[in-house]
Amino acid sequence: MRRRITLLVAATTSIVLLAFLLPAASLVARVAEARALDAAQAQLQFLTPSVGLDDPEQVAASLIGTSNDLRTGVRLADGTWLGDPQQPDIEVPASAEEIRSDAGILLLQPVRREGDTALIEVFVPSEVLRAGVTRTWLVLGGLGLVLLLLALLVADRLARSLTRPVTELANTAHRLGAGDLSARVQPAGPREVREVGTAVNQLARRIGELLAAEREGAADLAHRLRTPLTALRLDVEGLPPGDRDRLMDDVDALSRGIDEVINEARRPVREGVGAECDATAVVVERAEFWTALAADEGRNLQIEWQATPLPVRVPAADLTAAVDALLGNVFAHTPEGTGMLVDVRARDGGGASIAVSDEGPGMPEDAVERGRSGGGSTGLGLDIARRTAESSGGSMRIDTSPRGTTVTLDLGPPA
Repeated sequence: MRRRITLLVAATTSIVLLAFLLPAASLVARVAEARALDAAQAQLQFLTPSVGLDDPEQVAASLIGTSNDLRTGVRLADGTWLGDPQQPDIEVPASAEEIRSDAGILLLQPVRREGDTALIEVFVPSEVLRAGVTRTWLVLGGLGLVLLLLALLVADRLARSLTRPVTELANTAHRLGAGDLSARVQPAGPREVREVGTAVNQLARRIGELLAAEREGAADLAHRLRTPLTALRLDVEGLPPGDRDRLMDDVDALSRGIDEVINEARRPVREGVGAECDATAVVVERAEFWTALAADEGRNLQIEWQATPLPVRVPAADLTAAVDALLGNVFAHTPEGTGMLVDVRARDGGGASIAVSDEGPGMPEDAVERGRSGGGSTGLGLDIARRTAESSGGSMRIDTSPRGTTVTLDLGPPA
């Protein structure tokens, strides 16, 4: 925007200067030519009286007082030339005549006497016709250049005063988009820009208020659900062993569902498209965290990874939640002792591919749909993983069969 304003002012100023300087330059050339011709006409009028007397000595004396810049010649009635004629062999015209050529302008003035005619010839060279024109043009060009530079300087200052508030507004918007809800813009610049800045600040405050209200609502939800859930757990524990085990599994599934809902609602603001993390470090750390539970259940948990970092366009917190969701699903929906494999490797074109495989009985093809529940699941885990992959520019794939299931997250590289 700043560059466009400067270019606009430069173009407008150039047009105005050309509209002024071109006619001025033409006028200067015409004035110089008119001045030289006036001097030649004055010289003709000065010589006419002495030539009319046909006195060679007086004519010669008059020629001494003429301008050296003009070539002046006088042909007497007897054909004798005095001075420095330009065209000695020219015919005497019937009246005053002006002959133009590339070399200059030749003025002819016949002087009639009784029975004969004398001729006065004054030649104005082209350099005399243009005397002072080049210097004046240079002065006009220098003046135009100075005016253009001044206009550009003023335009740059004006553009800077206009674009600085817009740039600050854009930076604040980027910070808000990246999750920094404390970012505020100082309204400045034109009235319209100040109104936009004020609106952005109000929007940021409103977003903060809504998130705070959401967190408070999640806290209230946790408080309201924990108490009846605890009472339900106590009631189930008092049942006979067969019914107690079956209902206790349902209570545990409900408890996990509530935890997932609350954790998702109370997560911090996402870090935006500019966030990134090392997929290798996050996946290995989370797999090792689940190793202890795998050992308790007799599961063989294997981890395969590359020794080099794999940066992906996902915040570490989001990737942690996605990996925990995938591993948690394996533990929740496969029998104890089922083996599992976590594999993280580089993708073609950048990013990383994370695959979690198990040797369980498989899962329905529509298990990734949000809210789809089955076997004690709320249906949120896989949806969290899917949205995490898609937010990075990647995708999630599920390959299932009676011999096991593989869930693969394809994560995009940093922007």
